[in-house]
Amino acid sequence: MSMTILIVDDSGVMRAMILKTIRMSGLPVGKVLQAANGQEGLAALRANPVDLLLVDINMPVMNGEEMIERMQADPGLREVPTIVISTEGSEKRITSLKSKGVRFVHKPFSPEMIRDAVRQLIPSGGNDG
Repeated sequence: MSMTILIVDDSGVMRAMILKTIRMSGLPVGKVLQAANGQEGLAALRANPVDLLLVDINMPVMNGEEMIERMQADPGLREVPTIVISTEGSEKRITSLKSKGVRFVHKPFSPEMIRDAVRQLIPSGGNDG
């Protein structure tokens, strides 16, 4: 079964790179939604069922950390599997994010890093069975 994925990053080039990497990882990608900040990302989550969220931290309007906090306060969104993909170097911030149940992948990343993070969040790894 293919996954519906939402990619939230303020860089269109980075969103394209993340999408290309996901497709290279062998994960079953179906519909892909994109947003340029956390506010747009929340709107997309509320309007569409999403199997996986990939979100940057440092963005204008609403950053990824605030988006994740708002998701956790919303019973309809708190269970969306989430991977933060960022250049963030603060171990304190990364630890705080991980305590919220998200996985963290540093930029630059490989298809294998994305695939492994997805499989940690979604036991089936997005595959049938």
